Amino acid sequence: MNRADGEATAPRSSNCPPTSASRTNTGRSGRKQLCHKWSIWLLVLGIVVASGTLASADDLLEAATEPFTEPAEAFSEEPKDEIETDRDSFTPATSVVGRHVVVESSYSFLDSRGGHETHSFPELLTRIGIHERVELRLGGNYEVGGGGSVSGSGSPFDEEPLIDELAHEANLLYGFKVALTGQDRWVPRSALIVQANTPTSGEETATQFNLGYVFGWKLPNAWVLDTAVRYGADSELGDHFNQWAPSIVLKVPVHEKWNAHLEYFGIWSDQKEADESTQYVSPGLHYLITPDLEIGVRVGWGLNSTSSAFFSNVGAGLRF
Repeated sequence: MNRADGEATAPRSSNCPPTSASRTNTGRSGRKQLCHKWSIWLLVLGIVVASGTLASADDLLEAATEPFTEPAEAFSEEPKDEIETDRDSFTPATSVVGRHVVVESSYSFLDSRGGHETHSFPELLTRIGIHERVELRLGGNYEVGGGGSVSGSGSPFDEEPLIDELAHEANLLYGFKVALTGQDRWVPRSALIVQANTPTSGEETATQFNLGYVFGWKLPNAWVLDTAVRYGADSELGDHFNQWAPSIVLKVPVHEKWNAHLEYFGIWSDQKEADESTQYVSPGLHYLITPDLEIGVRVGWGLNSTSSAFFSNVGAGLRF
């Protein structure tokens, strides 16, 4: 991959369909990519609207006016006593496990553009509460292929090998997560994640450290808006560089036990010999079987030529 691949896919500001003044091969390609991205968004929004279970018009009106009539009550935080996993989305949860132990696991499939398919399992993460505001994090994973990472529980900075290279990699994860603030009106609930990944097999041998800050709000209509920024320092063949992974997710309750989400996330390298970027849009659906057991599925599409064309992720979380 090279810099040109990551930069050439920036969408043009013109709308579809094409005008007569721009019917060149380059123009058709740019508009085709733009139309494809818009079609994805419209499809996801159509699914959400068609479900018919989000809220009635009266509910939406009440939710829209509530912050102006009762702001203190509307933005008060009332966390439920139920499991909240980090694997739900690429963006980790803003909560910690308290005095519980939560075990999370998932399987990811990535359809790489022109390269090998990637299979990632078990993406294991064990979160052990040692304090109401602090949890230890231990886990591991095995990956075959070459599509990078879309996991929210492990490291977001797995490297993508060359197209003709079939990678077999395994690693151990360890670190901690600390709750920083609780929600108080516009002050978000937030947490800090510090963790490392040490390879146990494969070509890479260097331990990778990464730092993450996640924050978000529970909105008056019970929707949740979370965002995260993660940073990692890495090296490849003697080339030392930084990596950044911003993300944002909107979580919407569609039933008492069902939740849907829509997410954007990306991974950018900085100060690398050839900087790279990957970007995705991803909807997901999650079901709470009991307050201590959750299952969920995510799918996503790459938004530029250096991203995998498609990915899917299915997994579960259990609280003790």
